Amino acid sequence: MIWQNYINGFKGYLKLEKSLANNSIEAYCRDIDKFSQYLELSQKNISPQQVTLTDLKEFIHWINVIGLSAKSQARLISGIKAFFKYLILEDIIRQNPAELLESPKVGRKLPDTLSVEEINKIINAIDLSKPEGTRNKAILETLYGCGLRVSEVINLKISNLYFTEGFIKIKGKGNKERLVPIGNAAIKYINIYLEKIRSHIEVKKESSDIVFLNKRGKGLSRVMIFLIIKYLANQIGLKKTISPHTFRHSFATHLIEGGADLRAVQEMLGHESITTTEIYTHLDRDYLRETILSYHPRSK
Repeated sequence: MIWQNYINGFKGYLKLEKSLANNSIEAYCRDIDKFSQYLELSQKNISPQQVTLTDLKEFIHWINVIGLSAKSQARLISGIKAFFKYLILEDIIRQNPAELLESPKVGRKLPDTLSVEEINKIINAIDLSKPEGTRNKAILETLYGCGLRVSEVINLKISNLYFTEGFIKIKGKGNKERLVPIGNAAIKYINIYLEKIRSHIEVKKESSDIVFLNKRGKGLSRVMIFLIIKYLANQIGLKKTISPHTFRHSFATHLIEGGADLRAVQEMLGHESITTTEIYTHLDRDYLRETILSYHPRSK
Protein backbone atom coordinates (compact mmCIF):
# COMPACT_ATOMS: atom_id res chain seq x y z
CA MET A 1 0.00 0.00 0.00
CA ILE A 2 2.87 2.38 0.80
CA TRP A 3 4.21 2.02 -2.74
CA GLN A 4 0.77 2.66 -4.20
CA ASN A 5 0.63 6.02 -2.41
CA TYR A 6 3.90 7.10 -4.02
CA ILE A 7 2.79 5.77 -7.41
CA ASN A 8 -0.41 7.81 -7.14
CA GLY A 9 1.66 10.90 -6.41
CA PHE A 10 3.93 10.12 -9.35
CA LYS A 11 0.86 9.75 -11.56
CA GLY A 12 -0.37 13.20 -10.58
CA TYR A 13 3.08 14.68 -11.22
CA LEU A 14 3.25 13.19 -14.72
CA LYS A 15 -0.21 14.51 -15.53
CA LEU A 16 0.00 18.00 -14.06
CA GLU A 17 3.69 18.83 -14.27
CA LYS A 18 4.83 16.88 -17.33
CA SER A 19 1.51 16.95 -19.23
CA LEU A 20 2.03 13.42 -20.54
CA ALA A 21 -0.63 11.48 -22.43
CA ASN A 22 -2.73 9.06 -20.39
CA ASN A 23 -1.19 6.03 -22.12
CA SER A 24 2.33 7.20 -21.25
CA ILE A 25 1.32 7.88 -17.65
CA GLU A 26 -0.20 4.41 -17.28
CA ALA A 27 2.90 2.81 -18.80
CA TYR A 28 5.21 4.62 -16.35
CA CYS A 29 3.04 3.64 -13.39
CA ARG A 30 2.92 -0.02 -14.50
CA ASP A 31 6.72 -0.04 -14.57
CA ILE A 32 6.95 1.13 -10.97
CA ASP A 33 4.23 -1.33 -9.98
CA LYS A 34 6.30 -4.16 -11.49
CA PHE A 35 9.28 -3.09 -9.38
CA SER A 36 7.16 -3.04 -6.20
CA GLN A 37 5.86 -6.53 -7.10
CA TYR A 38 9.45 -7.72 -7.46
CA LEU A 39 10.36 -6.37 -4.02
CA GLU A 40 7.38 -8.19 -2.53
CA LEU A 41 8.33 -11.45 -4.23
CA SER A 42 11.92 -11.04 -3.05
CA GLN A 43 10.63 -10.55 0.49
CA LYS A 44 12.23 -7.11 0.59
CA ASN A 45 9.83 -5.11 2.72
CA ILE A 46 11.33 -1.72 1.90
CA SER A 47 9.99 1.71 1.03
CA PRO A 48 11.14 3.90 -1.90
CA GLN A 49 13.44 5.73 0.52
CA GLN A 50 15.29 2.48 1.26
CA VAL A 51 15.84 1.35 -2.33
CA THR A 52 19.47 1.04 -3.41
CA LEU A 53 21.16 0.80 -6.79
CA THR A 54 21.76 -2.89 -6.04
CA ASP A 55 18.03 -3.48 -5.61
CA LEU A 56 17.37 -1.86 -8.98
CA LYS A 57 20.12 -3.85 -10.73
CA GLU A 58 18.80 -7.12 -9.29
CA PHE A 59 15.33 -6.24 -10.57
CA ILE A 60 16.58 -5.47 -14.08
CA HIS A 61 18.57 -8.70 -14.09
CA TRP A 62 15.47 -10.68 -13.13
CA ILE A 63 13.35 -8.96 -15.78
CA ASN A 64 16.04 -9.99 -18.26
CA VAL A 65 15.95 -13.60 -17.05
CA ILE A 66 12.15 -13.71 -17.30
CA GLY A 67 12.44 -12.74 -20.96
CA LEU A 68 11.60 -9.05 -21.33
CA SER A 69 13.15 -7.73 -24.54
CA ALA A 70 16.12 -5.34 -24.45
CA LYS A 71 13.93 -2.58 -25.91
CA SER A 72 11.30 -3.09 -23.23
CA GLN A 73 13.97 -3.18 -20.53
CA ALA A 74 15.23 0.21 -21.71
CA ARG A 75 11.72 1.67 -21.53
CA LEU A 76 11.20 0.22 -18.05
CA ILE A 77 14.48 1.72 -16.84
CA SER A 78 13.33 5.08 -18.21
CA GLY A 79 10.18 4.80 -16.09
CA ILE A 80 12.15 3.93 -12.97
CA LYS A 81 14.51 6.87 -13.50
CA ALA A 82 11.55 9.22 -13.92
CA PHE A 83 9.99 7.92 -10.69
CA PHE A 84 13.08 8.45 -8.55
CA LYS A 85 13.66 11.85 -10.15
CA TYR A 86 10.14 12.75 -9.03
CA LEU A 87 10.96 11.59 -5.48
CA ILE A 88 14.03 13.84 -5.49
CA LEU A 89 12.01 16.83 -6.69
CA GLU A 90 9.46 16.24 -3.94
CA ASP A 91 12.19 15.93 -1.27
CA ILE A 92 11.00 12.40 -0.50
CA ILE A 93 14.53 11.05 -1.01
CA ARG A 94 17.91 12.81 -0.89
CA GLN A 95 19.93 10.45 -3.08
CA ASN A 96 18.78 9.01 -6.39
CA PRO A 97 19.54 5.24 -6.54
CA ALA A 98 18.55 5.12 -10.23
CA GLU A 99 21.02 7.78 -11.35
CA LEU A 100 23.64 5.24 -12.46
CA LEU A 101 21.21 2.53 -13.55
CA GLU A 102 22.01 1.12 -16.99
CA SER A 103 20.64 -1.66 -19.16
CA PRO A 104 22.44 -4.96 -18.43
CA LYS A 105 24.89 -6.18 -21.04
CA VAL A 106 23.19 -9.57 -21.16
CA GLY A 107 20.10 -7.81 -22.47
CA ARG A 108 21.88 -7.20 -25.77
CA LYS A 109 22.44 -10.94 -26.16
CA LEU A 110 18.75 -11.79 -26.02
CA PRO A 111 17.22 -12.94 -29.28
CA ASP A 112 14.93 -10.42 -30.95
CA THR A 113 11.42 -10.31 -29.59
CA LEU A 114 8.63 -10.56 -32.14
CA SER A 115 5.69 -8.20 -32.20
CA VAL A 116 2.17 -9.64 -32.21
CA GLU A 117 1.91 -8.63 -35.87
CA GLU A 118 5.13 -10.47 -36.76
CA ILE A 119 3.98 -13.60 -34.95
CA ASN A 120 0.69 -13.46 -36.85
CA LYS A 121 2.56 -13.13 -40.15
CA ILE A 122 4.79 -16.13 -39.36
CA ILE A 123 1.88 -18.34 -38.36
CA ASN A 124 -0.22 -17.20 -41.33
CA ALA A 125 2.63 -18.10 -43.69
CA ILE A 126 2.22 -21.79 -42.86
CA ASP A 127 0.90 -23.85 -45.79
CA LEU A 128 -2.12 -25.63 -44.31
CA SER A 129 -2.67 -27.64 -47.50
CA LYS A 130 0.14 -29.93 -46.38
CA PRO A 131 -0.19 -32.31 -43.40
CA GLU A 132 2.95 -30.93 -41.77
CA GLY A 133 1.47 -27.44 -42.07
CA THR A 134 -1.32 -28.27 -39.64
CA ARG A 135 1.25 -29.77 -37.27
CA ASN A 136 3.55 -26.74 -37.56
CA LYS A 137 0.69 -24.34 -36.85
CA ALA A 138 -0.17 -26.31 -33.70
CA ILE A 139 3.49 -26.25 -32.65
CA LEU A 140 3.89 -22.49 -33.04
CA GLU A 141 0.58 -21.76 -31.36
CA THR A 142 1.76 -23.88 -28.43
CA LEU A 143 5.25 -22.33 -28.29
CA TYR A 144 3.87 -18.81 -28.23
CA GLY A 145 0.62 -19.53 -26.39
CA CYS A 146 2.33 -21.31 -23.48
CA GLY A 147 5.85 -19.84 -23.46
CA LEU A 148 7.49 -23.26 -23.70
CA ARG A 149 11.12 -24.16 -24.25
CA VAL A 150 11.77 -26.05 -27.49
CA SER A 151 12.63 -29.19 -25.50
CA GLU A 152 9.29 -28.93 -23.71
CA VAL A 153 7.22 -28.70 -26.88
CA ILE A 154 8.91 -31.65 -28.63
CA ASN A 155 8.43 -33.80 -25.51
CA LEU A 156 4.83 -32.77 -24.90
CA LYS A 157 2.71 -35.85 -24.16
CA ILE A 158 -0.88 -36.58 -25.08
CA SER A 159 -1.43 -37.90 -21.54
CA ASN A 160 -0.42 -34.48 -20.20
CA LEU A 161 -3.05 -32.53 -22.12
CA TYR A 162 -5.84 -31.36 -19.83
CA PHE A 163 -7.84 -29.29 -22.27
CA THR A 164 -11.08 -29.45 -20.30
CA GLU A 165 -9.33 -27.71 -17.42
CA GLY A 166 -7.33 -25.46 -19.78
CA PHE A 167 -3.86 -26.73 -18.79
CA ILE A 168 -0.98 -28.85 -20.03
CA LYS A 169 1.58 -30.56 -17.79
CA ILE A 170 5.18 -29.81 -18.70
CA LYS A 171 8.40 -31.47 -17.60
CA GLY A 172 11.00 -28.70 -17.58
CA LYS A 173 14.61 -28.35 -16.52
CA GLY A 174 15.72 -30.82 -13.87
CA ASN A 175 12.67 -32.98 -14.66
CA LYS A 176 10.55 -30.57 -12.62
CA GLU A 177 6.89 -30.61 -13.59
CA ARG A 178 4.56 -27.63 -13.79
CA LEU A 179 1.05 -26.95 -15.01
CA VAL A 180 0.86 -24.30 -17.73
CA PRO A 181 -2.36 -22.62 -18.88
CA ILE A 182 -3.08 -23.10 -22.58
CA GLY A 183 -5.14 -20.70 -24.66
CA ASN A 184 -8.00 -21.48 -26.99
CA ALA A 185 -5.97 -21.03 -30.21
CA ALA A 186 -3.39 -23.64 -29.18
CA ILE A 187 -6.09 -26.05 -27.99
CA LYS A 188 -7.97 -25.68 -31.28
CA TYR A 189 -5.01 -26.44 -33.54
CA ILE A 190 -3.61 -29.25 -31.41
CA ASN A 191 -7.00 -30.94 -31.58
CA ILE A 192 -7.18 -30.47 -35.35
CA TYR A 193 -3.70 -31.97 -35.71
CA LEU A 194 -4.45 -34.94 -33.44
CA GLU A 195 -7.77 -35.74 -35.11
CA LYS A 196 -6.99 -35.10 -38.77
CA ILE A 197 -3.25 -35.61 -39.20
CA ARG A 198 -1.62 -37.58 -36.40
CA SER A 199 -4.39 -40.19 -36.40
CA HIS A 200 -3.33 -41.22 -39.93
CA ILE A 201 0.38 -41.65 -39.08
CA GLU A 202 1.87 -45.05 -38.29
CA VAL A 203 3.24 -44.16 -34.87
CA LYS A 204 6.37 -45.85 -33.50
CA LYS A 205 5.85 -47.54 -30.16
CA GLU A 206 8.34 -45.34 -28.31
CA SER A 207 6.54 -42.21 -29.57
CA SER A 208 2.97 -43.33 -28.92
CA ASP A 209 2.39 -40.68 -26.23
CA ILE A 210 4.26 -37.84 -27.96
CA VAL A 211 2.00 -35.15 -29.42
CA PHE A 212 4.06 -33.85 -32.35
CA LEU A 213 5.52 -36.42 -34.77
CA ASN A 214 7.32 -36.52 -38.10
CA LYS A 215 6.08 -38.45 -41.14
CA ARG A 216 7.82 -41.60 -39.89
CA GLY A 217 5.87 -41.60 -36.64
CA LYS A 218 8.75 -40.46 -34.44
CA GLY A 219 9.15 -37.43 -32.22
CA LEU A 220 10.60 -34.26 -33.67
CA SER A 221 14.11 -33.01 -32.96
CA ARG A 222 15.07 -29.57 -31.67
CA VAL A 223 16.78 -28.90 -35.00
CA MET A 224 13.54 -29.57 -36.87
CA ILE A 225 11.73 -26.86 -34.90
CA PHE A 226 14.57 -24.43 -35.65
CA LEU A 227 14.35 -25.22 -39.37
CA ILE A 228 10.57 -24.77 -39.45
CA ILE A 229 10.85 -21.33 -37.86
CA LYS A 230 13.79 -20.28 -40.03
CA TYR A 231 11.91 -21.27 -43.19
CA LEU A 232 8.79 -19.32 -42.17
CA ALA A 233 10.87 -16.25 -41.24
CA ASN A 234 12.43 -16.32 -44.71
CA GLN A 235 9.00 -16.71 -46.29
CA ILE A 236 7.79 -13.41 -44.84
CA GLY A 237 11.12 -11.63 -45.33
CA LEU A 238 11.77 -11.21 -41.62
CA LYS A 239 15.20 -9.68 -41.02
CA LYS A 240 15.43 -10.53 -37.34
CA THR A 241 17.49 -13.46 -36.08
CA ILE A 242 14.98 -15.69 -34.34
CA SER A 243 14.73 -19.15 -32.85
CA PRO A 244 12.11 -21.19 -30.98
CA HIS A 245 13.22 -19.37 -27.81
CA THR A 246 12.16 -16.08 -29.44
CA PHE A 247 8.55 -17.21 -29.07
CA ARG A 248 9.15 -17.82 -25.35
CA HIS A 249 10.64 -14.34 -24.94
CA SER A 250 7.74 -12.87 -26.90
CA PHE A 251 5.24 -14.73 -24.71
CA ALA A 252 6.75 -13.24 -21.55
CA THR A 253 7.22 -9.78 -23.03
CA HIS A 254 3.67 -9.50 -24.35
CA LEU A 255 2.18 -10.69 -21.06
CA ILE A 256 4.28 -8.33 -18.93
CA GLU A 257 3.74 -5.35 -21.22
CA GLY A 258 0.03 -6.11 -21.24
CA GLY A 259 -0.06 -5.77 -17.46
CA ALA A 260 0.20 -9.38 -16.27
CA ASP A 261 1.42 -10.01 -12.73
CA LEU A 262 5.12 -10.91 -12.58
CA ARG A 263 4.44 -13.82 -10.24
CA ALA A 264 2.12 -15.43 -12.76
CA VAL A 265 4.63 -15.05 -15.61
CA GLN A 266 7.40 -16.43 -13.39
CA GLU A 267 5.47 -19.60 -12.66
CA MET A 268 4.26 -20.15 -16.21
CA LEU A 269 7.84 -19.94 -17.50
CA GLY A 270 8.97 -22.44 -14.90
CA HIS A 271 11.45 -20.14 -13.15
CA GLU A 272 11.75 -21.38 -9.59
CA SER A 273 12.80 -18.15 -7.97
CA ILE A 274 13.47 -14.49 -8.47
CA THR A 275 16.73 -14.78 -6.56
CA THR A 276 18.85 -17.87 -6.12
CA THR A 277 17.79 -18.26 -2.51
CA GLU A 278 14.06 -17.59 -2.75
CA ILE A 279 11.64 -20.48 -2.35
CA TYR A 280 9.33 -21.16 -5.27
CA THR A 281 6.08 -19.19 -5.00
CA HIS A 282 3.06 -21.27 -6.03
CA LEU A 283 -0.06 -19.58 -7.28
CA ASP A 284 -3.64 -20.67 -7.67
CA ARG A 285 -4.08 -22.46 -11.02
CA ASP A 286 -7.29 -20.62 -11.79
CA TYR A 287 -5.38 -17.36 -11.37
CA LEU A 288 -2.74 -18.45 -13.89
CA ARG A 289 -5.43 -19.50 -16.33
CA GLU A 290 -7.16 -16.13 -15.94
CA THR A 291 -3.83 -14.35 -16.59
CA ILE A 292 -3.46 -16.08 -19.95
CA LEU A 293 -7.05 -15.33 -20.95
CA SER A 294 -6.79 -11.70 -19.87
CA TYR A 295 -3.36 -10.69 -21.14
CA HIS A 296 -2.16 -13.01 -23.91
CA PRO A 297 -2.78 -11.64 -27.43
CA ARG A 298 -3.86 -15.03 -28.82
CA SER A 299 -6.54 -15.41 -26.17
CA LYS A 300 -8.42 -12.25 -27.05
